[in-house]
Amino acid sequence: MKKHTLSVTVENRPGVLTRVATLFRRRGYNIESLTVGASEDPSVSRITIVVFGDDQVIEQVTKQLYKLVDVIKIVDITDERAVERELVLIKVKADPSVRAEIVQITDIFRGRIVDIGGNTLIIEATGDSGKIDAIEDSLKPFGILELVRTGKVAMVRGWKQ
Repeated sequence: MKKHTLSVTVENRPGVLTRVATLFRRRGYNIESLTVGASEDPSVSRITIVVFGDDQVIEQVTKQLYKLVDVIKIVDITDERAVERELVLIKVKADPSVRAEIVQITDIFRGRIVDIGGNTLIIEATGDSGKIDAIEDSLKPFGILELVRTGKVAMVRGWKQ
């Protein structure tokens, strides 16, 4: 079993996300990450789903997804050359004695400080999942108070007709 990234293009209508998520739940497949957003066409949304499974499981899921009336296209981009990104916001303990070190770590990962509190900083970072894991690991020693991470968004490189 391996992690698969599915890019699912759907009609932008109420209830589509619920139907997609319910399909996975009924089959007993755990979704590792699910990201939904508008596309270049306002009537169409793109869902990026990361799920574990072998090729047979993914083929079955794809066939079931295509049965949903609002699904337009499904592409398994797992083995494609793709650009993948996640966003993370991390609230970390940051008394004045360690702020410079936290700022330095943030700069190394090309992140940004987006909020300064009395004894906290909120850091924003984007990148592939490995980079997000690494900044999280680097900030753990300071004390992560809160963390929120988006799911993966991905797009195949180049242009295919």
